[in-house]
Amino acid sequence: MTLCIFNPEHDLCLANGDRNFVPPSSALDFAVSNASLMGILYPDAICASADDDLQPLIAEGSVDRIVAWGWDARLKQALLKQGVPPSLLPPDEQLERIRDLQHRSTILPLQPHAWRAFSVDEVRQLLAGERRVVLKAPWSGSGRGLRWVDGELSDHDTAWIAKTVASQRCVIVERRLDVVENFALEFYAVGGNVSLTGLSLFETQSGVYRCNILLDDDDIRQRLQLPASVENAIRQWLRLYVAPRYEGPVGVDLLKDRSGEFFVSEMNLRYTMGLVAHAFLEAHPERKGSRWSPTVNSL
Repeated sequence: MTLCIFNPEHDLCLANGDRNFVPPSSALDFAVSNASLMGILYPDAICASADDDLQPLIAEGSVDRIVAWGWDARLKQALLKQGVPPSLLPPDEQLERIRDLQHRSTILPLQPHAWRAFSVDEVRQLLAGERRVVLKAPWSGSGRGLRWVDGELSDHDTAWIAKTVASQRCVIVERRLDVVENFALEFYAVGGNVSLTGLSLFETQSGVYRCNILLDDDDIRQRLQLPASVENAIRQWLRLYVAPRYEGPVGVDLLKDRSGEFFVSEMNLRYTMGLVAHAFLEAHPERKGSRWSPTVNSL
């Protein structure tokens, strides 16, 4: 039996790094309320959150596989406390590799519009050239850890930069783009190889995910006028630099700006709402063209 754990607090846990970290109650409540999302990806599995009572199920001894939305030290600790055998969980070394790869600096080779800064002064120097930037904490997700800066840094900005550099090694500075489309390439890495699972198209507000637009891969490519060279370059980079150290789903978010250029935004070494939306459309083709979000009653 496969047990699927929905832990959308994963990004927060990576940012904190402590196996005993307690995520905000809002994130945990969302996990409990929406654990059934994993069932779209694994229809025959039992779906739960990390904070559900799993002990009766584990005691039966019928669980022989665990799939997580995203693996981190906090999730492993929570499952061990519930009696999950260590043999069903990834070793600590694997969790450390995932966290290291998830640091935003990993994908800088795919981002000529982004830079690392190790101090407030370095951010100011970049800002002098770019004027409008987005500051990103290296470990963050779901719209958290972002600061939008125009022209000059505020006192709050400088304090945030100093704190982030001290705890996460640097700050990522990205050029502000005039975005017209947000989309993702969803891959799966296994055995050193990387295959494309599909594409997803989504909408955001101030960097926060809002919903997916349910279109199949060919329709998304046509809407975006996406060159094959973009997909191929990202797949090749993942094969060389990520697949040797990681197995599992990989979502690469991209932006298309008003000039028609494409830019890599971030990489997620976990399942994504785009993957869920992709699987949902395959199961419900009649929903093609509609908007889908886990935060509304759309299942």
